[in-house]
Amino acid sequence: MKQSKTTDELDSQPIVRASVSLPRGLHAELERIARDKKVSLAWVIRDAAEKYVADQWPLLAQSK
Repeated sequence: MKQSKTTDELDSQPIVRASVSLPRGLHAELERIARDKKVSLAWVIRDAAEKYVADQWPLLAQSK
């Protein structure tokens, strides 16, 4: 499986801001993960979204 893009690759892409609503329990769990990893909540959500897309469309992830 291809690894996530490097920070340099992500920094060169245009950024789109998204607002999402999460159930309290999920939000609390994501914040706990972020705290444990010493990263932002946004980083955890981006990481999860990238892994979800790679899992759903593996050929798309390979072509990038």
